[in-house]
Amino acid sequence: MVSSTDVNGTAVYSPSGDQLGEIDHLMIDKQSGQIAYAVMTFGGFLGIGSDEHPLPWKKLSFDTGLAGFVTDVTQEQLTGAPQRSEGWFDDRDYARRNYDYYGVSPYWI
Repeated sequence: MVSSTDVNGTAVYSPSGDQLGEIDHLMIDKQSGQIAYAVMTFGGFLGIGSDEHPLPWKKLSFDTGLAGFVTDVTQEQLTGAPQRSEGWFDDRDYARRNYDYYGVSPYWI
């Protein structure tokens, strides 16, 4: 078990060990209690000009050696991901597009 506060700020790495960004916060489905997304910040410099993107939780695995999460998602995939809109976190169509984009089955199935 890990507290969500311990996840916030944790680095996210590519399989080759390059840091892609870090976890800003988690999005948890209120009905099922499952973690739907890890909202990741990436790009920019010292937090200026960075972007946020909800990455399906299933795309992350924790690496104890790195003390961070590893994903097979590339920087190009992050920048080309489905655009969020107002209320994206409650939009099932957005969630389907996002999960399809990353090639994982949705958490609610």
